[in-house]
Amino acid sequence: MITHTEEICLDSTEKTDFIDVTDFVKNTVEESKCNMGICNIYTQHTTTAIRINENEKGLMKDIRCFLETKVPPFNEYQHDDIDRRKDTPPDEPCNAHSHLKSLILGASESLPIIKNNIALGKWQRVFFVDLDGPRKRKMIIQIIGK
Repeated sequence: MITHTEEICLDSTEKTDFIDVTDFVKNTVEESKCNMGICNIYTQHTTTAIRINENEKGLMKDIRCFLETKVPPFNEYQHDDIDRRKDTPPDEPCNAHSHLKSLILGASESLPIIKNNIALGKWQRVFFVDLDGPRKRKMIIQIIGK
């Protein structure tokens, strides 16, 4: 049984940033020497997500537009009423919309490992999505198999 865990540090550069991490994931699986198993990609941040989709500029714009339409940044969110929250630093950002977008997208993806490779489709890529950037972020890649 093989278990292998890596923590990857990322720097997002935009408010909503789709960072293609497919090559990080592929390299980690190859280094693990796992022939068959599961690769889980996970983020510990509550305003980020891990998603699989196509890396095409028009689609990325469409996804951003979809998220902004579903969860607009300037609604009256209770999370953004800092005065109602105890022990909140005064520089706390108004980011309820980022938390809600993360809730829609999800914090992890699991991929099958077959013959020491992640089993992605032809156009599939793995994205770390920062919904409250730019910031320094981390993701965890964990591999379990044989």
